[in-house]
Amino acid sequence: MSENRFDMGEIDIAWCPGCGNFSILKAVKQVLLELDIDQKKLVMVSGIGQAAKIPQYIKTNYFNGLHGRALPAATGIKAANPHLIVIAESGDGCMYGEGGNHFIHTIRRNPDITHIVHNNMVYGLTKGQASPTSPTGFETPVQNNGVFIKPFNPIAVAIALDASFVARTYIAHKELTESILKNAIEHKGYALIDIFQPCVSFNKINTYDWYKANTYLLGEDYDPTDRKAAFAKALENEKYPLGILYQKTGGVIFEKQYYKHNEKPLFQRRPNLSSIKDLVESKRIN
Repeated sequence: MSENRFDMGEIDIAWCPGCGNFSILKAVKQVLLELDIDQKKLVMVSGIGQAAKIPQYIKTNYFNGLHGRALPAATGIKAANPHLIVIAESGDGCMYGEGGNHFIHTIRRNPDITHIVHNNMVYGLTKGQASPTSPTGFETPVQNNGVFIKPFNPIAVAIALDASFVARTYIAHKELTESILKNAIEHKGYALIDIFQPCVSFNKINTYDWYKANTYLLGEDYDPTDRKAAFAKALENEKYPLGILYQKTGGVIFEKQYYKHNEKPLFQRRPNLSSIKDLVESKRIN
């Protein structure tokens, strides 16, 4: 029997050897175990892509949605049953490209969910075209003259929208990654974790060595409650800072607005059938 109850046992995993997703999967399972999370109370939500396969390899509840649509599904699940722990995760293309509008409005709503983004700066599932975070000059079979658009900066966007928890890590930093995951899951409110991870098949630029050379750890004296300082850090791109860049407490949590006058989760509430019937009849008359 596996030592980790979140393990699926012997199962084929559809990633290339050396892919950073393996380490992310291992870190997530380890953190879930250490936090002693009840499998029945955990729901993982993903979109489409190589990163989005993560929930299929974890022994728990999961919802696999449409490309870019993991966040609204995760928000709805949390609103329907706020007693659940909800983790939304997918890749940079799914979350910041197809799901870019949902990314923005999920931050605004501030549901109590953890949002994990595997950022390898390329589309891996669809064979290597540029993603929203691909660097300028990055050549692909589609962008054969190189990417000319500046990369999307999810950290700056999240802090600008006053997200309640914003962090970035690099998967080779095992202890840092697991620490951030724990803090994010325990945080009350929306929590973004942007995880740098290499795509060994389709991104030969942003490799393990590249991330090592182009990132640094925030110092112990760094204050993540200072929003202005956090935004300045988010704009750094010669070397990317790793750690919890911004965190705040308080604020309105989205799903709690549904429970001001009714403690029952939405899925346990019975609709007022007489009111629905009256509404239907009024529509017929009109």
